[in-house]
Amino acid sequence: MPHTSLLLAACAIAASTLLVRGQEPVPQPDFATWLDGVRTEALQRGISPATVSRALADVTAPEAVVVARDRAQPEEVQSLDRYIQQRVTTAVRRSAQTHANHHARKLTSIESTFGVSKSAVVAIWGLESNFGRFTGTRPIVAALATLAYDPRRASLFRSELFHALSILDQGHVGIDELKGSWAGAMGQPQFMPSSYLKHAVDVDGDGKANIWTSEADVFGSIANYLKHAGWVTGERWGREVRITRPVMARIEDGVPMRRSGCRAVREMTESRPLAEWTRLGVLQANGTALPRANMHASLVRGLNRHFLVYTNYHAFVDYNCSNAYAIAAGLLSDSIK
Repeated sequence: MPHTSLLLAACAIAASTLLVRGQEPVPQPDFATWLDGVRTEALQRGISPATVSRALADVTAPEAVVVARDRAQPEEVQSLDRYIQQRVTTAVRRSAQTHANHHARKLTSIESTFGVSKSAVVAIWGLESNFGRFTGTRPIVAALATLAYDPRRASLFRSELFHALSILDQGHVGIDELKGSWAGAMGQPQFMPSSYLKHAVDVDGDGKANIWTSEADVFGSIANYLKHAGWVTGERWGREVRITRPVMARIEDGVPMRRSGCRAVREMTESRPLAEWTRLGVLQANGTALPRANMHASLVRGLNRHFLVYTNYHAFVDYNCSNAYAIAAGLLSDSIK
């Protein structure tokens, strides 16, 4: 791949020091020394020596392409409007409907079991892996080791690396099958290892939670995740709204932004009753009044498109802390009849 050596050099420079507030930069150990520390900690966590040896045998250096991908995630560098335009196309909507029809029996059973809308499950499935077509081919352990060594989010990915080793040690999947995205996301739902251990379920009854090739397990695992993220049965995720400049000025003056939570949460307003949004002048996208429902909503703003979002929206944000992603999931789910 072109420029690989330059990327490796950049990765090495970025990882050469760790900045500690109020102190001089602390030198980072070389990768081999760092990896020895990972092996030691894995054994201390109770992971078997055989698993540690087998899983880390081919991990010899950080993968520069993984670091480069981490710096250019579309949910972070694209506007909400542009992301929706590219991800929720007419072709994607049609494909979502086709797959929802094809798997209607399985999805209806999943909806009944978990209380999560089958259209929401299909939307997540579509956004994460193009309805199972792409699950990633990169060895998970090597990708996570790279991101755990990189200083940007070292603690997060070090934890995920140990979860991946636990998955192998517990026999959920073999090392040759433990493949996924550059970020360590696995299978058709693109679960991180920690999410797999918490939320993956065996629906088809074969004794394993197979999120790679079993569609029943894939649908059940997505639904189980959303359920534990707070999904409320029967409620919608949100709605697109129309906001004029004077109305937006009143909102900015009277409705503060949230101050805690992940970045996506801090990019939305505090929750207000629909009646208050109506008083401020917010209309539905088609120009009609908001429903007279006893519900609270927060505002998510794009460049030209704006949305009032409810409780179930936060389950989408929990799945992927990006308003662009969560709005896309909501719109795609709405397109499925």
